[in-house]
Amino acid sequence: MKNVLVTGASRGIGKAIVQELSFDYNVFGTARCEKFLKELNLTDYCVCDLSKDLDILYEFIEKNNIDVLVNNAGEYFYNNIEDSKLEQIESIFKINAIAPLKLISKVVPYMKSQKWGRIVNIGSISGVMGEPFAVSYSATKASLVGLAKAAALELAQDNITVNTINPGWVDTSLGEDSIEQSEFSKDEIIDCIPQKRFVEPVEVARLVKYLISEDAKGLTGQ
Repeated sequence: MKNVLVTGASRGIGKAIVQELSFDYNVFGTARCEKFLKELNLTDYCVCDLSKDLDILYEFIEKNNIDVLVNNAGEYFYNNIEDSKLEQIESIFKINAIAPLKLISKVVPYMKSQKWGRIVNIGSISGVMGEPFAVSYSATKASLVGLAKAAALELAQDNITVNTINPGWVDTSLGEDSIEQSEFSKDEIIDCIPQKRFVEPVEVARLVKYLISEDAKGLTGQ
């Protein structure tokens, strides 16, 4: 079976991805909280803060020969541009933008040696449309779109695909936290969504499962 690494695996979309893939793949996870990782059906896990502990994860990657990387971990904060603190900006860029690129650089050598690989980034509609009062978040998620397009072109001849999923509002704890930070109620947000509902995490997980399958081998840079 192929080896899959999911970042931010302990809750929300990451947890749903682990649950969806665990029957057909060897799934490895990483997150900050060991307690939640232990509760998942993982082949193995690495406790890691992506803003500062990447060396630990590099060793874990080299040991486990990762065929599929799912860059899911993400951070969010909501405020005016002028109120954004430097430490907040640096932290969100390290986790949402820099870590995915660094992790891709670490998994690609093994993928190239196998002439097969799948990389999926979990972005956000905010990275495509923009989200006022979440400029740093929008900027980091937009970077994943450019990352996927460029990496897909570079890696195509090695049979490695790179794609980004950009969900809208998802029914997760991060989504709930985002609502609490914003000036809008959940009902007001739902009223602005065409389908009048939040996306379920499993819907994103099933799209990940499709993108890493052979059925999607011609789909890359999207």
